[in-house]
Amino acid sequence: MKQFKTESKKLLDLMINSIYTNKEIFLRELISNASDSLDKLSFEGINNPDLHVDQDSLEIRVSFDKDARTVTVSDNGIGMDKDALEKDLGTIAHSGSEEFKRENKEHQGEDVDIIGQFGVGFYSSFMVADHVRVVSRALGADAAYAWESDGVTGYTIEPAAEGERDGADDHGTDVVLHLRPSTDDENTDRFLSEWGLRDLITRYSNYVRHPIRMMVEKSREKPKPEDAGDDYKPEYETYEELETINSMTPIWKKRQADVEQKDYDEFYKSTFHDWEDPLRTVSFHAEGALSYDALLFIPSQAPFDLYSKDYKKGLALYSSNVLIQEKCEDLLPDYYNFVRGIVDSPDVHLNISRETLQQNAQLRAIARRVEKKITSELQAMRDNDREDYEKFFDNFGRGLKFGIYNSYGSKADELADLLLYWSAKQGKMVTFAEYVESMAEGQDKVYYASGESRERLEQLPAVRSAVDHGYDVLLCTQDVDEFMFQVMRSYHVDAKAGDSEHKGTEAKDYDLVNVTTAGLDLATDDEKKDAEKAQDEHKELFSELKDAMDGKVDDVKAAAGLGDAPAAIASEGPVSLEMERVISHGPEGENAPKAHRVLQLNAAHPVFGKLVAAQESGDKDRLKLYGHILYDQALLVAGMPIDDPIEFAKDVTELM
Repeated sequence: MKQFKTESKKLLDLMINSIYTNKEIFLRELISNASDSLDKLSFEGINNPDLHVDQDSLEIRVSFDKDARTVTVSDNGIGMDKDALEKDLGTIAHSGSEEFKRENKEHQGEDVDIIGQFGVGFYSSFMVADHVRVVSRALGADAAYAWESDGVTGYTIEPAAEGERDGADDHGTDVVLHLRPSTDDENTDRFLSEWGLRDLITRYSNYVRHPIRMMVEKSREKPKPEDAGDDYKPEYETYEELETINSMTPIWKKRQADVEQKDYDEFYKSTFHDWEDPLRTVSFHAEGALSYDALLFIPSQAPFDLYSKDYKKGLALYSSNVLIQEKCEDLLPDYYNFVRGIVDSPDVHLNISRETLQQNAQLRAIARRVEKKITSELQAMRDNDREDYEKFFDNFGRGLKFGIYNSYGSKADELADLLLYWSAKQGKMVTFAEYVESMAEGQDKVYYASGESRERLEQLPAVRSAVDHGYDVLLCTQDVDEFMFQVMRSYHVDAKAGDSEHKGTEAKDYDLVNVTTAGLDLATDDEKKDAEKAQDEHKELFSELKDAMDGKVDDVKAAAGLGDAPAAIASEGPVSLEMERVISHGPEGENAPKAHRVLQLNAAHPVFGKLVAAQESGDKDRLKLYGHILYDQALLVAGMPIDDPIEFAKDVTELM
């Protein structure tokens, strides 16, 4: 028995129990090693035609024996002699593949793609096996040798038993794992079944470039006996057949011209378990200091859990066609969390277990390019296929808004032009740029209103007044809108060269203003003069009304341009009415910050005369009644809850 080189037991224990967190990747590692062995043989065959290597015969075999509790991974690759077994398996963390890559760096082309890097993948076998036997015969060697170990004390290297790779052309390697017994914590029995191994192969090694074959059980109808009667019922028998399990050539490595959209659609639906075709498919390839392939999909609909805390974003990350992470979160920003797809790069720096990534510039560079590609695709859809884009935005627009909000507005330059809002004036969804292009003469702000529904917002006195005076208003119906506008603050328009004579094309920042903000100046000069006159002439009325409101409002003022509405509720300060409504439904509840409310009165409405008459007659109870009813009515119109519905009903009854 030979002891492992390096500090043996401690290092081996670290390899088996600490580096790997997902035990089922042992098969991925063994298949990757087998693929490397085939690639080495392929490389030798290309450089030495006298070897007569049949490239089409290179394959990996996976099998299991349920009774013996073994899983075997075999290849007909270049194999190992006794010295190679000693060096590659007896020395932990020595990588024959890495050494091969160094020695042949200048000669490797696209035909050779060595996966291994660290030389520890083989030892993942001991996560599921208590004994491993490796039988290998090197190309051109006179005999095969067997390496055996329990992964604890050491290893032995002996000549292989009779019948084990004893043919001159029987080069290659067999790795036989004797699985540990199943326990409550770990079910190793799942690896002793056709479906269990097939699942691991298709999940982690589906795109390994060499065929991975396995005997699979199938069923077929027996021939009908010649003397069968009319009541004969078909009989079936089971049989085994060698089947290629993996797809080998990944769709993202194929030229776009060679792939039809229906092929992308089928791949997307089967891989990401969606029953609808993707809305858009983006495929691109990068070469240079950093090489990678990317295949991205924008779904047609949002998954049911997209906005739940359990949803996990990310793209599937492959390295040389081998799955490293099912969802690499670092490849997508949060606001593009809906995108699904794959990135495959041989250049990303993996940690020693190849399960996770080292944080590095390569990964960040890929993520930036992916983000730009997604943004470009969304912009093209917005400009060239508005119907599809509106469908996309209905599903995923909330996430783009959160992207601006969560970045405190720093992502507004990238994301603002992707947003859509309903235009109260134009009666359709518009972008900020389209809003600015249709602005009223002299307008220097972007006006919006926030609430629960578009229909309710259209009836707000402030919105109706703005539209009546020639201003457009963006109607915002999602809870994130008001908060996003608060951090975004303004919409920036870049200057367009040679087009500065047209409005909206000069470089400028347009402040974002809620039309329900108190003191907003949208009325005509005559309307403003009338409101100022009423404010001056009835100072005592406004003062008494404020006192009669019992602290429900911070001020009562005459407002211009309310149209046919007798009163409206507005806000002052950083907290708007909509923000108050949203926050009050959150964990803070009644302790949520309140908006500074202003009751605005329309001096041109007949109701104002009733208020004046009550105040001049000294009927304070009547004035208070009128004030409370107008206040509650204004809240209801604004979509805000009234403080006391029973009291409101009593006030209306008394008035009647």
